[in-house]
Amino acid sequence: MSGRYAFFLGCVAPLRYPGIELATREIFKSLGVELVELEGAGCCPAPGVIRSFDQTTWLALAARNLALAEQKKTDIMTICNGCYGSMFEANHIMQHHPEEMKKVNDVLSKVGLKYNGAVKVRHFAEVLYKDIGMEKIKAHVKNPLNYNIAVHYGCHFVKPTRVKHLDDPERPRILDELVEATGAKSINYKDKLMCCGAGGGVRSRDNKTALRMTEEKLKNLKKVNAQMIVDVCPFCHLQYDASQNDLPGYNIPVIHLSQLYGMAFGLPRDKLGLEAHVTKVNL
Repeated sequence: MSGRYAFFLGCVAPLRYPGIELATREIFKSLGVELVELEGAGCCPAPGVIRSFDQTTWLALAARNLALAEQKKTDIMTICNGCYGSMFEANHIMQHHPEEMKKVNDVLSKVGLKYNGAVKVRHFAEVLYKDIGMEKIKAHVKNPLNYNIAVHYGCHFVKPTRVKHLDDPERPRILDELVEATGAKSINYKDKLMCCGAGGGVRSRDNKTALRMTEEKLKNLKKVNAQMIVDVCPFCHLQYDASQNDLPGYNIPVIHLSQLYGMAFGLPRDKLGLEAHVTKVNL
């Protein structure tokens, strides 16, 4: 299963940042990769909520999305760290524990579905790096960028490393290299791997604490003169973008990697959806 991927949108991008979805579709079209529509897909679902109450229900909801991709004979690709982490872990549990797979398929049979475990869960940045490759990406850069960029990895992209095997969990480079393929410079900053503040239900439960965590990261970015933040997760994107409206003194544009590639590939600005951002993108 390669060269075409079932495109899993998640919840935040379609509702809050449709430009992330559009930019992703445009750059993959430019790279000659087919994105297959996943009609009827549901929430990933977020493990911090549903799994806390019932693991089988959480697994069944994730398996429903994977079963839909399996029907399309494709792997599933997401543009969100949270969706990636949730579906990757659920898939790993079902593939390694037949008794859990049986429980899940008992549930899915009630809606006429079955999951056989044939699908891989892929993050779009992983697909760009491993399947498409840096040389092909660089060949598509028509508008080389000249910015100092702060990369945000987020909590669920490379970890847990014992099952994902994507990169060094303490000193990852994959996103830095993907950003630098555009001509931009990926800069180092204090606490680079720290959470954006939104994860683990913190944004929903205690927004003041979430804001303090975000402000700590923004302080570190300001010290190194970051011209923009580049993320690979719409939820982290939302936290950085919207929170600056509540934190005086900060105005650092927040760009999803798909949007950054859209800029570098020379896509029209109206294909990037930057006007939907709370923190204005005047680049």
